Amino acid sequence: MSIKKLVAGGLSATVLVCISQCVDAANWFKLQDLNPTNVSLFSGFIEPSIFSMAGTEASIYNPQLHRYINAIPHANLVGPNFDQSSTGTIQRARLMIRGWVNPHVSYFFAGEFGNNAATMIRGQYQPQLQDGHVVLSYIPGARLEVGIIRAPSAEDAMNGYMSYNYVVFPTVINQLMLQPLYVSNPGQPYAAGPDGSALISSTQTLGVNAFRYPGVQLFDWKNWGHWQVAYGAMVGMYGSVSAGNQSSHPLYAARLQGSYIFSGHGPFRSDVTAWVWYQNAQPTLMHHSYTMQREGVGFQYLQGYMHPWGRQLKFEYMRGNGWIDAPAAFSQQLGLAPALTQAQLYPNLSNTAAGYYVEGGLFLTKNIEMNLRYDYYDRLSNLAAVGGERIFKTWALALQYHITPITKIMAGYYFRTIEAPNVAPNSPGAIVSKAVDNEFAMQAMISF
Repeated sequence: MSIKKLVAGGLSATVLVCISQCVDAANWFKLQDLNPTNVSLFSGFIEPSIFSMAGTEASIYNPQLHRYINAIPHANLVGPNFDQSSTGTIQRARLMIRGWVNPHVSYFFAGEFGNNAATMIRGQYQPQLQDGHVVLSYIPGARLEVGIIRAPSAEDAMNGYMSYNYVVFPTVINQLMLQPLYVSNPGQPYAAGPDGSALISSTQTLGVNAFRYPGVQLFDWKNWGHWQVAYGAMVGMYGSVSAGNQSSHPLYAARLQGSYIFSGHGPFRSDVTAWVWYQNAQPTLMHHSYTMQREGVGFQYLQGYMHPWGRQLKFEYMRGNGWIDAPAAFSQQLGLAPALTQAQLYPNLSNTAAGYYVEGGLFLTKNIEMNLRYDYYDRLSNLAAVGGERIFKTWALALQYHITPITKIMAGYYFRTIEAPNVAPNSPGAIVSKAVDNEFAMQAMISF
């Protein structure tokens, strides 16, 4: 039930591209997958961050010790280490190399050195290659991209880091799309958990891919006056890039979006964009292949970025079947039941989860922006009758100060609730859900 701190910062390659290609700033396929000829060879960004929660404890009974243990749930601790409720950290630190060989061949590589779930492999810090791909633009209407690619999916999984309005991601994307990767076939079988789940310890967790997978993608876009249509279709491998030998399961992903562009002034264009996307993967667990399916639809309205009274409205709905993850509630050193101290993975296709987020933003001045978001995530609704369902609701209030189009300071407060339907009031699920804290987070995005 932890809300994991995010990890996957957006593809910072947009830093200099946004400046030179303002009119296409909402076309993530162009911004992230194709380089302009005048891009700097080296660039990057760092994100110093502060997270603070009350650190409320939950009192859970240990039948072996015949006593209660008071401990702080992961939901009230800062990831990826989950050892403090308030801390300062460098959440993301990325160094990028990008350029072009000729007008038809471009390349991009990025290393991630921050402290997040992407660099936490088997419980140990490990910097990783975040991106690494080559784009061939010889065929009109079908550009070819090969390497480690940001798979087509949800808007907040596609966009560049500058467009983030909050330090903490929506829970629905964080849990449904930022799926932790696990060792497929460990030395000994995973323990069986409740309702057909598998119990997986942190030593068998291979981090997350930050929405990126090795593969091949076809993408392009077409403009007709103010109208634009863009698409991306990818065939890849689902698994951990960092662990190498775990990337052996097929992944299919596609996204189609249409836009009406009002104007191209400023680092983000003014437009209305709607999109639909789909993902299907075939991960394995203990020599058995499963199906993981994700799909979503959404729209966004942007008008006057970094202009007084500039505004934004965004909505996205997404759902998933199979391979639903329920993160561990507590640390494993506490002597609690395995179901509370290990991640519970529900691999069967019958398991479902769905949610949405809606957010709005308003520039009070050229530099100051206020934002409001509501995030809803209903996990394992198919297990409601047996008490396995959890409903996450979060209101987020945020304030941003934009120093430049590519450097800003964000602060936000997150009002969080977790509901556990059909569970006994004194059960661990109910006790942990009632203990969830609100959260304050502050972050600077500094590019170079």
